[in-house]
Amino acid sequence: MPNIAYIASLIGDSTRASMLTALLSGKALTATELAIEGEISASTASSHLNKLIEGRLIKVRKQGRHKYFQLFDHHIAALLEQLLNVSASTSLSTTKTGPNNSRLKQSRICYDHLAGTLGVALFDSLKHNQYIIECNNDTRLTDKGLDFFKTIDKDLFRLNTSQRPQCKACLDWSERRSHMAGQLGKWILTDLLNNKWAVSDLDSRAIEFTPLGLIKFSKRYGIS
Repeated sequence: MPNIAYIASLIGDSTRASMLTALLSGKALTATELAIEGEISASTASSHLNKLIEGRLIKVRKQGRHKYFQLFDHHIAALLEQLLNVSASTSLSTTKTGPNNSRLKQSRICYDHLAGTLGVALFDSLKHNQYIIECNNDTRLTDKGLDFFKTIDKDLFRLNTSQRPQCKACLDWSERRSHMAGQLGKWILTDLLNNKWAVSDLDSRAIEFTPLGLIKFSKRYGIS
């Protein structure tokens, strides 16, 4: 039987919660970097990281003599984003949602897809242009949408073996509206970074669009 209490206890520790939130950037971080996020010593960080690995909340990747830590998979990322939403909605301060940092609020990485104001604007535009539809809490790519994305990448979804849905609505922490997740959300973020329309911060989840990149991104997806 799944042990909810065990998972909750792992996430519920404030130090481990800080580490997990830092990993929502999608980047692989070292133990030293995560110790800084948790404001603890490296030796204490090691104990916390071992617990998170045992609980299958994070995984470790070895490269040479170095170890890097990442969230275990997109399910854990989705859980953490939902907890951020619940935490914000139950806070004593209900007049403002999301991060205080305006750059994080504008555009940030949610594990492997675009979040923030621009992420929500993208989702709204895809719906408006009938590239996606929402039905019974399910988000689907339409034939029109598939044709649109194939004009950009003809191999998109070809030889698809992923168990992740093509499209998935993810409730945005700051906007309290949906942004695009799933395989399509990951592809869009990867594509805009590869095109150098935006660059990711080294020390936060924020991504910064260049002026020209924002124009091209908005034009492609019909964002006003």
